[in-house]
Order: sequence, then structure tokens, then C-alpha cells
Amino acid sequence: MTVAALIVAAGRGRRAGGGIPKQWRHVAGRPVARWTLEAFERVDRIVMVIHPDDRVEAKAAAAGLPVTLVQGASTRAGSVLAGLEALAADPPGIVLIHDVARPCLSQTVIDGVCAALAETPGAAPALAVTDALWTGAEGRVSGTRDRTGLYRAQTPQGFRFDAILAAHRAWPTDGPEAADDVAVARAAGLDVAIVPGDERNLKITGPEDFRRADRILSEKDGKMDIRVGNGYDVHRFGPGDHVMLCGVAVPHAATLMGHSDADVGMHALTDAIYGAMAEGDIGRHFPPSDPQWKGAESHIFLRHAAELAASRGFVLSHVDVTLVCERPKIGPHAEAMRAALAQILGIETGRVSVKATTSEKLGFTGREEGIAALATATLVAP
Repeated sequence: MTVAALIVAAGRGRRAGGGIPKQWRHVAGRPVARWTLEAFERVDRIVMVIHPDDRVEAKAAAAGLPVTLVQGASTRAGSVLAGLEALAADPPGIVLIHDVARPCLSQTVIDGVCAALAETPGAAPALAVTDALWTGAEGRVSGTRDRTGLYRAQTPQGFRFDAILAAHRAWPTDGPEAADDVAVARAAGLDVAIVPGDERNLKITGPEDFRRADRILSEKDGKMDIRVGNGYDVHRFGPGDHVMLCGVAVPHAATLMGHSDADVGMHALTDAIYGAMAEGDIGRHFPPSDPQWKGAESHIFLRHAAELAASRGFVLSHVDVTLVCERPKIGPHAEAMRAALAQILGIETGRVSVKATTSEKLGFTGREEGIAALATATLVAP
């Protein structure tokens, strides 16, 4: 019996942060959707239902895999129906409908669902609820609920193809949103078996889920994800009485000019962190054409880069900043700069290096026309 996988990836899920739908964000070095697609490498056919705006990201995630892309609808049920209709021209025997945001799926769960479909028209993995259940109001416990017979549903939810296609076609388009495909199946009178789920088969929703998924997938991949990024920035001198360098105001006969506070060291370090994640540079995240960033303090940019790294499961292992200038002298302020950067990044001072060099009177820094900075950041996904 032929088996098809239908991956539902048309959602806009941005609660996990990162600025783009979670299925295209990276975890353990690859897009979430890539991990999910690879989990179904043993099935006969794969269809992924996507938002029309995401075709470029979807093609990149599916590169080299036998995946058919189908445009989704405004509801999950509508998207599933679109995928089922795409399969209907050459119908498989069974279809496994899976949320793209569950990238940690094991072959054991897939095999369990497929085996159960030999006996029933539907089957889905689930975990029995073992915690006590409360009701609450205004921050106080208001009651308890019996957990007997309660389960936490997972995907893939598998069905005999003809049965679930008919069930989705019968689901009212103007009715309530279906909780999942089991709800659609049961509304059509289909029997659905419960098979053992897997605690690792989590659904990514928030930033902490990305960190957990990263740990699981890195272990599955058998290696750590270590990233190194470089940053470089330059700012010229203008009239003033101090310069901002690595978060410290250093007295000087001039100031650094720029759209923000022109902290050249912090800008280089921010770009190094973005670079390690292949996330572009400061200008991509904080466009200079946007007036809200005029005169902004550079710790805003640096903290954003650090938080983005954390949301993708990375630990900032070490940073190194080199300031290139004749004056002001950096040595007397280096420790204060290390402390300032460590505080912004949320890491130990011992993981922060700030040092300086001159250019031996050569070039624009040698002529004291401005300051240059180079930075390196190391990120590790344990």
C-alpha cells in the first residue's frame, strides 16, 4: 500500500520570534521544514502545503527532495483539503498528515501510525496526560479536573486516503475551525486509533521550543553546531568631546559620526553575531532609512542579535573585539568595555575580549580621521 505524507506548512506562526514564519527558521543548522521533510524519507510521496508568499523559502527547504508544493488556504482544514486534492489524481493507500512545526519526529512514531491503519481507518499518536489538571480564575486555582482518559495529541495523524478525503470534502467551510484532522475524521464517523506518541515529538511554538528542538536534533545529527562570524565597521570623527566604544563613553577631542550613536565596536560585534547565523547585518534588521533608529543606542542592536541567537538555540561562547585607532587610548577603558558588553550579552566577562591596535600612522585611522573595529563571535548549539 502506497504511503503519502502531507506536510501542513501554510501558517504564519511568528510567536516563536525571529521575524519569519517558524517553519523557515533554522534549528540545529537547517530550516525546521527541512528536518520535518527528511523525517518522511521512507514514504512514497510528499506534498507540502505552503503560503503563496513562501514559495522561495519552501523550495530552498525542499531542495533535492521529491516534494510537491501546493498552495494552502486561509484555514488549516482548507490547506489540508488542498493537499489531499493534489494527491487525489493518483491517490495513495494511506496519507500521514503532519504539522511542519514538529521536526523531531521519529521513524518509530511513523511506523506505529502506519501499522494501526491496517485495522482502522484512522490512527494518531498521543501521550496520556499524567499531570494534575486545574481550572483557574484571576490567578487562583478554582477547581480540579479528572485526567482519566485524557491525551495530548500529536501528528502525524494517519488515515486511509479515500476516507479522509471524503471527510474533508464534507467539512463545512463556513463552520468552526477544526482542531485537527482527527476532529474532521470523527465528524465523518471514522474510527481513530490512539498509538504511542513521543515526548521528543514536540511542536515548536515559542523560543524555548526552539532551544529544546535544537538539543534533540543536534543529538540526532550526532554533532554540535558551532558557528563563527566576523564583523567590521568604520566611523569617521566629527565635532564632539567623547566617543562611544563598546558601551563606554571615552573622553576625546572628537566624536564618532553615524546614524545611531556610532559605537563602532558594538556595531562590528553585532554584525559578527548576525554573520554567525547567516542573518545579514545591522542594516537588514535596523534599516538606516527608518528614522526611529536615528541616534539609537547601539546596545539595542547588540541585544537583539544576542536574543535572536538564543531563540535559535545558540549559546554565545566567546566574543572578541579589536579597535583600530591612534587615539583615544583604549587600554585604560578596556575592562569597563568588557563588563559593558558582557552585561548586554548576558555572558561572563571571561568570555569577552576587547583589545586595540594602531595602524602605525597609516591610512585613515593613522591620520586620525576615524576608528575601525573588527569582531569575531562564536556560537554553539549544544
